[in-house]
Amino acid sequence: MAMNGTQIPREPIDSIYTETAVRPGGYVMPHPHCHPYFELFYVESGSCRFFIENNMYDIHAGDFMLIPPEIFHYTRYPSGQCRRSVVRFNRADLDENVVRLMPQGEAFLSATRIFQTPEAYRRQMNAHFSKMISERKIGDKCSQAMLRALLQELFLLCDRQCRMLYSIPDEIHTTDRQIVRAARFISGHYMERITAAEIAAAAGYSPNYLSKKFKRSVGIGIHEYLMFIRLQRAAYELVATDDRITQIAFRCGFSDSNYFKDAFKKKYGLTPRAYRKQL
Repeated sequence: MAMNGTQIPREPIDSIYTETAVRPGGYVMPHPHCHPYFELFYVESGSCRFFIENNMYDIHAGDFMLIPPEIFHYTRYPSGQCRRSVVRFNRADLDENVVRLMPQGEAFLSATRIFQTPEAYRRQMNAHFSKMISERKIGDKCSQAMLRALLQELFLLCDRQCRMLYSIPDEIHTTDRQIVRAARFISGHYMERITAAEIAAAAGYSPNYLSKKFKRSVGIGIHEYLMFIRLQRAAYELVATDDRITQIAFRCGFSDSNYFKDAFKKKYGLTPRAYRKQL
């Protein structure tokens, strides 16, 4: 898939993609999203705020966030200008020997990770990203092979120089604790017929106030987030179980199997049956 500028591809990618951008203070991602490839997000200067996997994280200069495929995330820049770089890649782009050297090996890639570059090494890390950006712009027959080699080097630099955060506080930004509570309540009760009032009660807000604040913090409304969680779980169960599609729909909180099929096709581009056969 061809990618230009800062467009975020939502479909599978067939090459390594790199990009740097400066976001002004107050900038918010147009839409929250997930995608079927890895994203390595790096803050060169400034800071930004991530909503990811029912948590809110502030990350700063020198911080990395590794985002596995199909993980819902949303980014805001509430604290001033931020320069950030990203690398988007597939699992096949990482050499097996490099993966084995990472902390926990293959398991390192299975979850969202935050790791920090000490200040003494940030100039080298920034230069490495600049090299990857330049190589992407060259775009000749050698560029993908060069980018793949640079990706291996980037992960090795991270392993050698960065501090891995294994015990990340549940809520880093205190003013968003209620949003985190609401998101976790949704993730814990998606299979039930929960109401906006019940979600608001769990968060400690009135329904109207929570609705406004949730959308501002997460990028979508409460009902949309509940639908995302239900469909994500249904997609997993279609692959992980042999249960009938109607059973999965009901177990994931859908009271109407036809509505589930329409919503699933709208999100994944395939009917549940076709999605299961494809995988």
